[in-house]
Amino acid sequence: MARVALVTGGTRGIGGAISKALKAAGYTVAASYAGNDAAAEKFKAETGIPVYKWDVASFDACAAGVKKVEADLGPVDVLVNNAGITKDGAFHKMTPEQWNAVINTNLGSLFNMTRQVIEGMRARKFGRVISISSINGQKGQFGQVNYSAAKAGDIGFTKALALENAKGGITVNVICPGYINTEMVQAVPKDVLEKNVIPQIPVNRLGEPEEIARAVVFLAADDAGFITGSTLTVNGGQYHA
Repeated sequence: MARVALVTGGTRGIGGAISKALKAAGYTVAASYAGNDAAAEKFKAETGIPVYKWDVASFDACAAGVKKVEADLGPVDVLVNNAGITKDGAFHKMTPEQWNAVINTNLGSLFNMTRQVIEGMRARKFGRVISISSINGQKGQFGQVNYSAAKAGDIGFTKALALENAKGGITVNVICPGYINTEMVQAVPKDVLEKNVIPQIPVNRLGEPEEIARAVVFLAADDAGFITGSTLTVNGGQYHA
């Protein structure tokens, strides 16, 4: 029977590529999303992957959402914490709403989601928890104190949870993408990308969502059981932690 994988923010961008790659690798995949119904329905129609709508910043919404996924597909074996938002701004002008929204969605969601599946993984003696952090959680970024703090927190979450579950057949790892060719990056003006961003990347191009997805498939595999507590940087050589 195919292992069940749940990908948060799994219908667009990096998350959409992860959902598709896991399905192609033989997993039964569920993709959650927050608000873009049109994109989610289009994704579902194109891929055949079931989609579920809830806010990962809400513990209760995650509890209800995971319960529904498991009722439909079976216990979650692989959790990919991918959902994330940005609300950029200089810290001295940052509002509590900008801070809290990013911390709750990008870091709080790791507790909200992983807490729903960890006991089942421990009981079954198998699990994969893979979280998507960011290069900016490693090196910081101007205008992203909230985002960088949350993404750095994702790394600390991973290291500690990996230690707690290493003996139980559960691995916990984190991937730090660099600049990836998604809607979020495409929103950056073309001249800024060409003059300021791409020259900082030694391979001289943006990454593709599929390149992050391949890293997830690698870490999710049954035979990746000796890799846990690791931070995998996928950034074209731009930064080495």
